[in-house]
Formats: sequence, C-alpha cells, structure tokens
Amino acid sequence: MFYMIAKVFITCHTGNPALNQPYICIQYLLCASANANATELSTLQATLQSCARERAPVRGKVCHAKIIGMGLNNDTLTSNILINFYSKCGLISGARKVFDEMPQRCIVSWNTIIGSYTTNGREQEAVALFINMLREGKTPYSEFTVSSVLCACAAKRDVFECKQLHVFALKAAMDRNVFVGTALLDVYAKCGLISDASRVFESMPERNEVTWSSMVAGFVQNELYEEALILFRRAQVLGLEYNQFTISSVICACAGLAALIQGKQVHAVLCKTGFGSNMFAASSLVDMYAKCGCVVDAYFVFSGIEEKNVVLWNTMISGFSRHARSVEVMILFEKMQQAGLHPNEQTYISVLSACSHIGMVEKGKSYFDLMVKQHNVLPNVFHYSCMIDILGRAGLIHEAYDLILNMPFGATASMWGSLLASCRNYRNLELAEIAAKQLFGMEPDNAGNHLLLSNIYAANRRWEEVARARKLIRDSEVKKEKSKSWVEIKGKVHTFTVGERNHPRIAEIYSKLEKLVEEMKKLGYKPETEHDLHDVEDSRKQELLIHHSEKLALTFGLMCLCPGVPIRIMKNLRICGDCHSFMKFASRIAGRETIVRDLNRFHHFTNGSCSCWDFW
Repeated sequence: MFYMIAKVFITCHTGNPALNQPYICIQYLLCASANANATELSTLQATLQSCARERAPVRGKVCHAKIIGMGLNNDTLTSNILINFYSKCGLISGARKVFDEMPQRCIVSWNTIIGSYTTNGREQEAVALFINMLREGKTPYSEFTVSSVLCACAAKRDVFECKQLHVFALKAAMDRNVFVGTALLDVYAKCGLISDASRVFESMPERNEVTWSSMVAGFVQNELYEEALILFRRAQVLGLEYNQFTISSVICACAGLAALIQGKQVHAVLCKTGFGSNMFAASSLVDMYAKCGCVVDAYFVFSGIEEKNVVLWNTMISGFSRHARSVEVMILFEKMQQAGLHPNEQTYISVLSACSHIGMVEKGKSYFDLMVKQHNVLPNVFHYSCMIDILGRAGLIHEAYDLILNMPFGATASMWGSLLASCRNYRNLELAEIAAKQLFGMEPDNAGNHLLLSNIYAANRRWEEVARARKLIRDSEVKKEKSKSWVEIKGKVHTFTVGERNHPRIAEIYSKLEKLVEEMKKLGYKPETEHDLHDVEDSRKQELLIHHSEKLALTFGLMCLCPGVPIRIMKNLRICGDCHSFMKFASRIAGRETIVRDLNRFHHFTNGSCSCWDFW
C-alpha cells in the first residue's frame, strides 16, 4: 500500500498537474481501492451463494479466507451469507463461529443460524439459541424463526416446549401465519396430539399444499387412516393441488386399511399428476399393493421403475417376505447386489424373516453371518429377534434361549413372546415359565401372556397351575386385545369382532356360516378347541371358535363378492390354528382364493392348502 502511495506522489508531481496536492492523491487512491473492494466483495458473495447451492465446502472456504484477508469479515450481509454457506454444507461449527464473531447481528442472522441447527439435526441447540435470542431482547417478528424452532421441537417430540411456543406464537400474533400454523400442527401430530393438530389446521385462515400434506401425514402417523382419506377427499373437492408427499401419505393410509380399491384410485391420481416415477411415491405404492395382498401388482410397479434405490428394493423384498415368497426374497437379495447396491439393516430383517416363515434354519444362520462379515451391518435387536424366531419355530428352543442370554443387549418383550409361543408349540414347560416370568414383568397388563402359559399348563395336564393362572387373569386388571377382522366390499370396509352383533346383515352372515360349517364337516373339518383359551365347556369353546372375526369376514365376502374374485381379509392379531384350518376348507369348497393378513404375515388359501405350508 505504501509503495502505491509513493508511486502516486511521483505521478502527482511529474504527470497530471490537476493532481498536484498529496492529500488529493491519497483520497483518489482510497476511493479507487474502496470501489475495487466492493466489486470483489460482491463477486465473493455471489461465489459463496453458489458454493452453498452446490455444496462445495472447499471453494467456499477459499472465499472466506479472501474475505478475512481483505478485512471485510465484519460485514453483516457477508456474515449471513457465510452462515448460510456453512449450514448448507453441513459445517455447523463453522456457521456458529461466524455467528459468534459478528459484531452486529440482525434478525436474518438469528433466523439463519437457528435454521442451520434445525436442518442439521441439532434441535437442542436450535431451541437453546432461540431462548438466548429472547434473553438478549431480540424480537423475532420473522415467522421463519418460530417455524424453525417448532420444527426442532417436532424432531425432539417435545410436547412441553411445543405448547410454550404455541403460546408465544399467540402472543406475537403469529399463530394465523401459514408457516407457523403448519409447523404447529406438524409438531402436535408428531407428538401424538392429533386432536390439537387438527384443531390448529381447522382454525387456519390460509393453508398451502404443505399444510394439507402435513395434516394428512399426521393422521397416517397416528394410524388414523380413515381420517387421512377423508381429508384427502376434501382436498380433491376443493380442487387443491397436492404434491408427491401428500399422495404418498394417502397411499400409506390405503395400505394401513388394506383398502385396495381406494389404493388403485390413488395410483391413478399418481400417474395423472406425473409423480409416478418419484422414488418415494413408488415405494409407498409397492408397499400398499403388498399390504393389500396383491404382491404380483406390487412387483409390477417395482419392475416399472428404472432407477431403483435401496428403499425401493427393501420395500419389494419386505413385501415378498410378508407373503412367504422366500425364493423371490432371496433372488431379489442377489439382484440388489448385482445392481451395485449394498443390503442394509432393513434388507436383512426381511431376509431373516423370510427364513423364519419357512423354517430355513441353516440359511438364516448363514445370512446372519453374511450380514456382519461381508456387509459390515451390526446386528440390532430386530435381527436377533428374527434369529430367535427362526430357532424357536424349528423346535431349537434351548438354542434360542442361549442366544437370548448371550446377546449384547437385553431381550425385548417380543423375543420372550416368541420363545413362549415356541414353548407352547413344542410343550416345553420349563422354558415357558422362564419366558412368562420375564413377560409378566415387562407387560403386566397383557393377558395374552397369561393365557399362553395357562394353555401350556393345560397341554402338560398341570390343572392346578391352569386354575391358578386363570384365576389371576379374572382377579387382575390384565386385558386381552380384542380380535377384529375387516374386509373391503365395493369400496367400503366392513369390520367384525368375535361374536359380532352390530353388523346390519349379521343374521344372514350367521346363517350362511352355519351352512358352510356343515359342508366342511362332511369333508372332515373339526373345530380345534385347543386353540380357544377361554375357561369354558368344550361346546362353548366350539361356539366361540366358529364366531371368530375372520370367519365372519370370510362369510360376508362369500355373500357379497362375485364368484372367482379373491377375498382379502385383514386381522389385527395372529390367526389361530382353527381359523387357519377353516380357511383351507373354505377355499376348497368355494373354489376361490382367500388371502388373510394377520399380525405377522399373509396367508394365501387356495384349493384346500395355504402358502405357508402350515408353518407359521
């Protein structure tokens, strides 16, 4: 700089006579330097914004170094751009350093750094920074600040902080803002307070497509599938545009209800809107068809997607696994790797589950070893649960128990439940009592565990223990989840419970069911009363078995659906042995396929046999 000034002095005295005073020369030089710096700063700011969009951290850091070298790092606008750049590149510590060194911050600075923490999964720091902002007396008139903090609360599932922010939004008159309102309903939905979320949604004077999408997704997350479909129909009537996320949520709702007809209608909407090739939507569609019992249609959608990611492969493999199509699971498992994709935790859960469904013990063990040695996937609680199920179902109960004892973490209720069910199948009273004791501590209100143990005592003719176990159930507050089944007829879902009395056509259903049972008995069907765990006479057990919910759903399907049309029944609990036998006889008499989805898997009944080969 001094060299340049000296050179200007020389020019002043030997060149242009107009510049004949030293102070004028210096002033001229400083103005020229300032203009040059402003131009270069503007260029650097534009480059930083480009680096943020392109996620180019190295090039952006070079720009930051030049800004520091020029002494322009105290500029507020530049600092805000730097915070945004570091945030977009996932370098949150760099963003915070710039923020902390700012001599003066504006609301944009606070918005940007809080948003940075939220988008980078640092929710706790986002909330803490927002509190510091209020303590410094900053007034966050920007709705983006409140929205960002609400998103942080949604990620943390923090109800208390959410309600505090709701009150804050009310005081700041921001609650009616579309961004704040959408964030509020989203956090309420994610915290399980769906009625509060719905109340916020209905009170909003303005809603955008994200608002509608968030509310539909909220219903789905809370398993209120019918409400999600009703809301989607409202959006259609209003002629609102919806994005792929809305449609994906609606497809998930159809999957949850196993509403195939409505699912197909949404599939048509998906194709019409041009979102059919969207990977997220395609995965939801594959999952929907698989959960509705149409695994062939699921595979058709899967095959039509040219560029498949790991999520889509996993969805299809999981679909085949639920339908006990183990050969297809293993083929896709190999094809996935041939396509250059690596199986992850979810892939191996589906593969191990497929092995469990058909009793492939050695294959299951080999996959468990392959997961660790070849793909470096650390087994989690679900993988161990699958292995315990594989061993228990195959009668290797002591080996399953040893695996539980030697796991790197404690056993879950699901694992002990699987062991208890295996003990029941193989009448192992010793390990059944051990498993039951664990379950009684973990799930004191689950009557199913007590009933299972009682049934094992009965199978071993331990009548005193049977009486004691059943007295405990009667005297305590333990509850058995009520079984229910549903079937879709002409776009309407009909739900049945055991001993159903409320259905408008229930008299016809019972009459048809009695005739069906008589036909079955001629072919050798006998009610398997050992599958009823009630402490009643054998004749009463037979009556209760005949009135199981899936039998009523099947009968209604036979009454209402055209001949040859498959009957798809969904059930909230595991199908019992007697109902499994009943479905086989019914498929033989009716001459049509019956598909039953229970808690664990699908059973395809055709011509007197089941796809599970009686191993489930």
